[in-house]
Amino acid sequence: MKNRSAYHLDGIPPLREAIPLGLQHVLAMFVSNITPLIIVSGALGLPADTKTFLIQCTMLVAGLNTMLQAYTLGPVGAKLPIVVGTSFAFVPVALSIGTQYGYEAILGAALVGGIFEAIIGLVIKRIRRYFPPVVTGVIVLSIGLSLLPVGVKNFAGGVGAPDFGSFTNLFLGMIVLVTIIFFKQFTKGITSTGSIFIGTIVGFIAAILMGKVDLTPVANAGYINIPRPFTYGFTFHLDACMAMIMMFIVSAVETVGDMSGVTMGGANRELTDKELSGGILADGIGSCLASCFSILPTTSFSQNTGLVAMTGVMSRFVVAVGAAFLVLGAFIPKIGALLAIVPASVIGGSLVMVFAMISISGINLITKEPLRGRNALILSVSLGLGYGLGSVPNALVNFPESIRLIFGGSGIVVSGSIAVILNMILPMDEEVKKTVKVNG
Repeated sequence: MKNRSAYHLDGIPPLREAIPLGLQHVLAMFVSNITPLIIVSGALGLPADTKTFLIQCTMLVAGLNTMLQAYTLGPVGAKLPIVVGTSFAFVPVALSIGTQYGYEAILGAALVGGIFEAIIGLVIKRIRRYFPPVVTGVIVLSIGLSLLPVGVKNFAGGVGAPDFGSFTNLFLGMIVLVTIIFFKQFTKGITSTGSIFIGTIVGFIAAILMGKVDLTPVANAGYINIPRPFTYGFTFHLDACMAMIMMFIVSAVETVGDMSGVTMGGANRELTDKELSGGILADGIGSCLASCFSILPTTSFSQNTGLVAMTGVMSRFVVAVGAAFLVLGAFIPKIGALLAIVPASVIGGSLVMVFAMISISGINLITKEPLRGRNALILSVSLGLGYGLGSVPNALVNFPESIRLIFGGSGIVVSGSIAVILNMILPMDEEVKKTVKVNG
């Protein structure tokens, strides 16, 4: 008899249940999936029609990579309800690389980084012990802190906007933020989970009424278009590739955390070695596919991990149904054009909350163990130097340009590297040693 339970990994619930549950996943990740590309393409001045096309590619790759994680291809994929999308974590490094070398250099570095992460997937079982909660927490916290200025800049109108900081931009951002808070806190179910999506819609409507939206690109866009790979080529620069590889290490750590969150929250069990290896492999190969379609790297989405833990819905079929809607939207250019004209201040209204929530996720990881002694030292040194250098990149002005690109762009690489190294060389506190002996 066919398993119809939405709460079972291999369950295939009827479409009348699977469609709304799948759309709930799409609502939770939709804005976050396309926003990194909008930020980077806007900062680098890519043409509006190219941006629209790349948004289509972003939806396509997110859908395909989600299906890859859920249903696997040989050893590639976790066979878990993992939702995949474009990661905010790569935005600071992508901006640094793109500003210096151009968009093709971002794609070349991401291709190399994706291959590197796939290799990590083959050996992840052997190095898993080097990433306890305090290390992963430092990395996630650094990502959130480094992205907060990006959110505020968009809140004020976007980098280079002639009306940057205007009252209308700030008002629009505040409308979105207040709407998100209301639906997140005072409603339940899909309206609470999709509060960011709802806030963005409300802000967009307000922007139209205020005359801040030009609908011409939507009118000019076609109804059907096929996303094509290799819109942009690849260029390779050693320093850019090294910086991106460091971020892929961070991405792998995040994916380990997300997969563990799914199995613990939805099935109350630990992640198996096969799931761990397959998930990281899919993360790397999926990012290579993203590079071929000229978009930013993809990775697992933490908000969807939280959705699994909150609802208990573990069905891979449900996630695949949501992914199918993403793929369908990728072939309709008007959808991409509509998303591309959303004002930066509307996007910024949600970004300030999304980025702050990333920081809180890092704090939750860090405080899984008592924050004193060795752990406090790891946090203070890694965060102090990492976030400090990210805030004051001129401190490295006398270093070679390659060093500045790797370590001075956002501070994430510095924080993560120091946390890993200190975790390896600092002896455990005495009370922790006793606990390990007792449990052993």
